[in-house]
Amino acid sequence: MEMDRMKEVLGTHEPDGRDFDVTPLVPIVEDIIKRATFLGGGAQDQDYADTWEDTAIRRGSIDMKELTYAINKTINEIICNCSSGGDEHFVAMALCRSLSRYAWEDKVAIALAAFAVSYGKFWLVAQLLTTNPLAKSVAVIRELPEIIEHTEALKRKFEAVSNLSKAMLNVTSCIINLKELPTEYIGQSNEVVFLTAHVPTAVYWTLRSIATCSFILNLTALGPEYVDSAAEAWDLNSLAHKLAKIKEGLEDQTAIIKKEIEKRRQNDAYNALVELFKMPNTDSTKILSAVINVKEDQLPLYDGTNNKRASLDILRQKHVLLLISELHIPQEELSILHQFYTESRQQPTRLDKQYKVVWLPVVDTFSNATDEQFELVQNSMPWYSVHPIMLERAFIRFIKDVKSFDKTPQLLALHPRGNLSGYNARDMMWVWGNLAFPFTEEREKELWMEATLIELLADSIHQNLLLWADQNRYICLYGGADIEGIRRLTTIMRSVANTARIPLEMLYVGGKNPKESVRKNNSIIQAENLSHILPDLIKIQIFWMRLEIMLKSWGQHGMFVKSDLIQHVGKIICYDKDGEGWALIARGWHEMAKGIDKEVYQCLSKFNEWKDKVVYPDGFVIALDEKLRELHTPHHCNRLILPESSGHIPEKVSCAECGRPMESFFMYRCCTD
Repeated sequence: MEMDRMKEVLGTHEPDGRDFDVTPLVPIVEDIIKRATFLGGGAQDQDYADTWEDTAIRRGSIDMKELTYAINKTINEIICNCSSGGDEHFVAMALCRSLSRYAWEDKVAIALAAFAVSYGKFWLVAQLLTTNPLAKSVAVIRELPEIIEHTEALKRKFEAVSNLSKAMLNVTSCIINLKELPTEYIGQSNEVVFLTAHVPTAVYWTLRSIATCSFILNLTALGPEYVDSAAEAWDLNSLAHKLAKIKEGLEDQTAIIKKEIEKRRQNDAYNALVELFKMPNTDSTKILSAVINVKEDQLPLYDGTNNKRASLDILRQKHVLLLISELHIPQEELSILHQFYTESRQQPTRLDKQYKVVWLPVVDTFSNATDEQFELVQNSMPWYSVHPIMLERAFIRFIKDVKSFDKTPQLLALHPRGNLSGYNARDMMWVWGNLAFPFTEEREKELWMEATLIELLADSIHQNLLLWADQNRYICLYGGADIEGIRRLTTIMRSVANTARIPLEMLYVGGKNPKESVRKNNSIIQAENLSHILPDLIKIQIFWMRLEIMLKSWGQHGMFVKSDLIQHVGKIICYDKDGEGWALIARGWHEMAKGIDKEVYQCLSKFNEWKDKVVYPDGFVIALDEKLRELHTPHHCNRLILPESSGHIPEKVSCAECGRPMESFFMYRCCTD
């Protein structure tokens, strides 16, 4: 039966293609239905009614010229057909035929507006008949006074009509909202099935409900006994329940369609962004405009130095580093970037070497807490930042899918002509600082070809380290957690240096995960004047993180990196992973020797046995290195651990101890330390 009924409904649908904007009708009808529910409620109801604002006026005016004729015609259709003796289905089908040339959403909006006019007239007269002579005269003709006398008896029915009216309004709103869906994404099979099957059904049952309510309004003129027998309240409530289920189905299906549309839209935006990054652009702001959702006349950038907002134009033709991170950024990451960013600003004569930094925080969900955390981090940054809500979703997908962003911060170099570097400038910054400018692969290769180990290890973790190297002093970098081993090593080093009359500087660099033991060691070393220290544990973390980043960089550019450099770096990392104390001794930028602290102590304790073989000034480190190698038996186990994210894995690596090719294995490790 339902199928035959819908076939009949579809048979009346012959739209002529005209487009009407019926959306503004909804708030007007809503206002009528709300205001038309009060009758004799006293001052309390009147006060409540007075709180309603003129919603339709606030939402903008509506041009009724094209719709007035259709609405008036439909009012007459409803009155005539309700008085002709037909049932609700008969009236609903009459409305379908009368409105056949309109689209589905226009049909139901016009019909509901026509009903609202009649509904509003009924209640307007009922509310004014005791205070307005004109209303009283109209009410007498319609026999409304007799209806009003039976208000309590009919209250349940009037409430049912009110509830059904609201249900009709809800369904109509859902149908009209479908019109707002972007047509360029509609047309695939699932959407077509939904639009052709569910919407006509929703329209029919709304029209049928309009007919049912209209019967009630028409029969009031015949007296309360007819109202009481024409339609029981439970029939009205049953219709309201059916419309509620239809509304629920419409909303569920619409949500599915919207989700699919948004998915397609995001795919289109993502593909367009990927293509944009592939193209050489004449202006970097074109890239930034695709990354940041900027509305007209909006200033999306916050300048952390001047504490004011700025437009994207300030970045035009500039070298820009995009800092991609979560809201929580490790302190060591901020410390490194802050250091080099500040240094770049202290060279006003080298404007060509300066760059801008823009923080683009990635946040999955927003709340007051995330806003507070964002502002807290933002206020600690001297560079530009963008609120996370302004980032395009396509860009977030791009950095996750293409740039493999997880949680570790990234620095993406955007060059003045809009070219986005394929490499993470964050690693270049950690290893080379501002020497890596303009943060290209070619520049990094040049730096690796020119690098020395002491230069890589020293960097700027200690204010005097580079000065010591320039002065050709002997430098001992050492680490470990055993304070007794530290005392033995520093004591023998100082004793041998005095005997050999060589200028020596020692610096304690702790371990990769500086804990309370390292803090205590720092205090003891400083109190006993054993050596220099890095008092800031962040500096210690930076030292060890740089070593691991060097390994990662070697994995990416292995063929351009001197293998002996990376072997030394890998060996130091292995010392730390094994929990061994260790020492590296170098003369300025030149020769060096390294080993675990026990071996270094063993060799130095026998200095008197080999001191006569030392040819100064360069012979001391060379001789020490030979003695350390003599301690290595043919049977040894040496290893080099590369980070999993290295990318390039060299085919051949020589052992740092004996020079023979090393075997390669996969290693899986769980370390809760």
